Amino acid sequence: MTIATADLYDERGDALDSLSLQLRDLGGRTALDGPIRTIRCHAVEGTLDNALVRATLATPGDGAVLVIDAGGSLESALVGDLIAASAVENGWAGLIVHGAIRDRDAIRMLPLGIKALGSNPRKSAKLGAGEADVELVIAGVSFVPGRHVWADADGVLVERALDSA
Repeated sequence: MTIATADLYDERGDALDSLSLQLRDLGGRTALDGPIRTIRCHAVEGTLDNALVRATLATPGDGAVLVIDAGGSLESALVGDLIAASAVENGWAGLIVHGAIRDRDAIRMLPLGIKALGSNPRKSAKLGAGEADVELVIAGVSFVPGRHVWADADGVLVERALDSA
């Protein structure tokens, strides 16, 4: 059973960063947690590219959470029902999308936690522009591959780096 983020913050406090950005729960599950994997999406001729998202979610997730940074753009969707179904089939714990998804009705039926800014039916480019497994900073919070993230209806908590002092 996943621990509530409020309880986790009460236990660990400053060892965690809290994402103040208000994301919508769009998947079939509201709670998710796991080690972080990341993708920074790039725009190609004005449209965000999701080919790297599709390719990554087609690989074994081993319970990881994919954090996708589209810079907050809602111009096109980075995840649709087929990509989300692939994430389920490949053992991903969930997705945190700093951007848009589509196929909300179908995605809501999947046993996958998805948090995103919103939705847009416009599809993304498919050329492979982007970066994987890089540190992302979203609303002042660092998402570093390998660290842990927890999310539920209250929000998102991220494990901070240990001080090297």
